[in-house]
Amino acid sequence: MTTRRILIDLATQTLTLFEGERMRARYRVSTGLNGAGEFNGSGCTPRGQHRVRLRIGAGCPANTVFRARRPTGEVYGPELAAAYPDRDWVLTRILWLTGCEPGRNRGGPLDTLRRFIYIHGCPDHVPLGEPRSHGCVRMHNADLVELFDLTPVGTPVAILEGDEGVGDRPRTPSARSDDPAYRAPQQPGSRPRTPDDSGPAGAVI
Repeated sequence: MTTRRILIDLATQTLTLFEGERMRARYRVSTGLNGAGEFNGSGCTPRGQHRVRLRIGAGCPANTVFRARRPTGEVYGPELAAAYPDRDWVLTRILWLTGCEPGRNRGGPLDTLRRFIYIHGCPDHVPLGEPRSHGCVRMHNADLVELFDLTPVGTPVAILEGDEGVGDRPRTPSARSDDPAYRAPQQPGSRPRTPDDSGPAGAVI
């Protein structure tokens, strides 16, 4: 059984990978623009205890485009960006989460898996460090590839808000600016986009 676990902190917009009690890596992310919440259709990022249910995209080139969790054969670049300026891109890899707490994030309209909540890649120019997604956890692509390779199926993922689990919370980015494990954010330069991971059930990203 893996000793690795992931902590996603909605307050600091960071994702930290632990191995045992040791921090292995920390990354800047972007979670739901609508804040924290569990209901289907809310556009919020669910809280609580989760696990990685599926890993999708192993071996795909960086910037591979996914629609309905399948590679389209496209690779994101300036031409695609110009052709589809409002698409909310799901790129490179997908870590699909499932909830572990019945009545909170598992089952019925609160089910994280059925809401299609992922950790996934986004264009590297898209700002991180602030809530901008439609519920998923966005990462830049090199960071996601690194995380993906360190994250087997079944890895625990805790998504925390406010003072919940404060004892496990990493320090704020400004306090960790000298930490080589911390991934500095890219410069802002784009606006929020609209959902586009279409499919039979349509993901909320």
